[in-house]
Amino acid sequence: MKNKLKVLRAMQDLTQQELADKIQVSRQTINTIEKGKYIPSTLLALKMAAVFQVNVLEIFEIEESDWSKN
Repeated sequence: MKNKLKVLRAMQDLTQQELADKIQVSRQTINTIEKGKYIPSTLLALKMAAVFQVNVLEIFEIEESDWSKN
């Protein structure tokens, strides 16, 4: 799953730690999400969308390969 988290953070001049604090996760969680190594829960994705005041689909994009995963 692709994401635009890093771009959105930069646009709002937020560090990984600042975003993590806002949504009550670790900085490492933000880092792994940005790198595509971790797919956040629905609740976490909704919290991020609320912080950036965008729709979840403006942060995350399903890739073709995601359709074949269980």
